[in-house]
Amino acid sequence: MASDLVELATEGALEAERQFVLTLGGFALEMPGATLVTHEKLPVPRFNFVQELGVGRERQTSFFERALDHYFQRALRPTFRVPTPVPDHVDAGLRRFGFRPRAAPLVLMLSSGASPPTLTGTVEVRPAVPSEVDLVASFWASERERPEFRTALEVAWVHPNPHEELRPLFATLNGRVVSSAILYRFRTSAGIHAVATTPSARGLGAASDLVSYALRENPAGPGVRYSIFADSARLETRLEKLGFRRARVFQEYELPAGAELALPPPGPPGPPRWRPKTRTGPPAA
Repeated sequence: MASDLVELATEGALEAERQFVLTLGGFALEMPGATLVTHEKLPVPRFNFVQELGVGRERQTSFFERALDHYFQRALRPTFRVPTPVPDHVDAGLRRFGFRPRAAPLVLMLSSGASPPTLTGTVEVRPAVPSEVDLVASFWASERERPEFRTALEVAWVHPNPHEELRPLFATLNGRVVSSAILYRFRTSAGIHAVATTPSARGLGAASDLVSYALRENPAGPGVRYSIFADSARLETRLEKLGFRRARVFQEYELPAGAELALPPPGPPGPPRWRPKTRTGPPAA
């Protein structure tokens, strides 16, 4: 029963991750084997990824061609998130299209329910207010993407849809904001996103205090399970100390910076990979 509850919480966290992209102006296209999460106006891997890839050996070529055509037509560089262990045919297929695995896995972590450690006291954590939307956006988006991100952030923050809530958090030092995070809840799952700290304040525990504050104060309301992604062993260890546990591990695949956004030549024509059975006898009465 406990494993079933963890699985439900994991699926809820992944759904909330997709909804976070959608509420900021993206969309998701479901195909047999995966969901293609896309944001045409924010062309970064964080908002353009193929989630939960599970495709059979005999169907992978068609799947990859359709998925990549979807992104390449929009001049987007997606990442592929493949649950581990990665099947050999999926790894070979992605490599054939130019994708390479990242050095460290991407780990989805869920709050365990244990009491988070006491805040360091070095910084003060508080919820941001809508008038500070420009400051929130400055922590996450570059100057090129900031206007689009800022507008989408304000709409989702001030005018949420049913079942969702967006709450940015700030950590301040001597009255100056030095760290930020975005808490997004969809139904009973809340993801902690875009945790960032100014270079001058790194090493003071501001980011850890932001995450601890979310677990301790529960700003998303009662009955909510919190999640966060770790993309390094060091970050995973730090999050475990704050009360998170591994829920699912992905191997991420990405294109090298200089890769051309085009599908390779299909090769010489061949027979169909599948065809319906032909009837050899008379039709049934």
